[in-house]
Amino acid sequence: MTNPLYSALFAALAERDTVLMHLPAGRSLTARAFHDLIGQAANALVAAGVRPGDRVAVQVAKSPEALAVYAATVSVGAVFLPLNTAYTPDEVSYFLGNAAPRLFLCDPAREAALAPVAAGHAAGLMTLDGAGGSFAAAMAGQATGFVPRDRAPGDLAAILYTSGTTGRSKGAMLSHDNLLSNAEVLADLWQFTEQDVLLHALPIFHTHGLFVASNVSFLTGGQMIFLPGFDLNEVLAALPRATAMMGVPTFYTRLLDDARFTRDLVAHMRLFVSGSAPLLAETHADFEARTGHRILERYGMTETNMNTSNPYAGERRAGTVGFPLPGVELRIMADAAEVAPGEVGGIEVRGRNVFLGYWQMQDKTAEELRADGWFITGDLGRLDADGYVQIVGRAKDLVISGGFNVYPIEVEMVLDEQPGVLESAVIGLPHPDFGEAVFAVLVAQNGAALDPAAVLAGLRERLARFKQPKAAVVVAALPRNAMGKVQKAELRKTYAGWFAG
Repeated sequence: MTNPLYSALFAALAERDTVLMHLPAGRSLTARAFHDLIGQAANALVAAGVRPGDRVAVQVAKSPEALAVYAATVSVGAVFLPLNTAYTPDEVSYFLGNAAPRLFLCDPAREAALAPVAAGHAAGLMTLDGAGGSFAAAMAGQATGFVPRDRAPGDLAAILYTSGTTGRSKGAMLSHDNLLSNAEVLADLWQFTEQDVLLHALPIFHTHGLFVASNVSFLTGGQMIFLPGFDLNEVLAALPRATAMMGVPTFYTRLLDDARFTRDLVAHMRLFVSGSAPLLAETHADFEARTGHRILERYGMTETNMNTSNPYAGERRAGTVGFPLPGVELRIMADAAEVAPGEVGGIEVRGRNVFLGYWQMQDKTAEELRADGWFITGDLGRLDADGYVQIVGRAKDLVISGGFNVYPIEVEMVLDEQPGVLESAVIGLPHPDFGEAVFAVLVAQNGAALDPAAVLAGLRERLARFKQPKAAVVVAALPRNAMGKVQKAELRKTYAGWFAG
């Protein structure tokens, strides 16, 4: 028995003296130096009492040291639990209570606020950031050599909590094989090699930045331009040194808003990937017109990592997330049966990428993960005539108005084509006559003065009457989470009383 993730992703780093990470201010880190960090972190974890199967919770800023803690945690057979840096102490308390970690690493600046939370859940508290902290000091005192603990492919490697937009957040349990198999498929499909330099501006508390971007790069032996976050000036400066970039739609809209982002700047790039939130067809078209590149959009989630992707070689179809990945089965279901192509239903997936279940939530696991391995994603979608998958929306976002089903994305696509509209979000609100009424939240393009009534009038010839919003408002920006997903639950709460009386 070996340690699958260590063997595939990190072991080879010890033999390489080439640069692994390009860091801000002209600094860099070699592969061998990063492997030394992993070893020091692994030995520091063991010294702190961490044993195979223990959880290690981490709420720290992005840094090479933080990424080394991830590698070290899985290497010593423990379970990595990254937490969004925006979570409040009250939110952190829930995660620590639910996961019962042996060790909790936080930013030094938040130690005072989080110390009572950690103590209340008997989690050892240490601090870490790129400049130091008590765990960094513990690492510095450790040897770089270490022996990875044996793990089976099905052993637990990480717990990632869902965003919890409805009810309690659920801890998705991901095995070594879940993570490694997905990285192997993506690396092959997207043709990553040791020649690649990945521009990494994503957070590492989320599947996208941690398990897609980082794991694929480690697996293939390439380099990373490892930025603390998305800073427009830093990204523009880094692009000439990169060959690939993974981002969320907001990254690409911000680049397009800057005149310095030109075809010449990205002439040597081979791949731009977008995910974590839907990419507007307008952004897709504008990006291609500006750069000559078609963004590759894919579809994944916390419980499964990636499920589908537009092709690397072939048509990258705007408004779709491509085809199921090799080894991933996907079906569209309604009333316990698969629907015909073009019809909407619930998306279910099955494959080595699908998680083990929800931590400490057997009933919830049984509701969403079928005994035969099919996972009910909660997303609604359809297959077009060519087999491309289109995401229609979340099942919980479906609007039932007067007994008719309204899929928000269908309305949003038409709204986004109206003059002056940058983007939109469609939700259902309580209505005394219809049960729910379709409601639109609009964002104007720069310099445009939107009249909601005029925008809605433009839908009359495009959509059936029951799909047309009963009202609309204009806002400066849509509320989004750290990965760029529109927070529709927040919108429903804000406008809940719009049709009252």
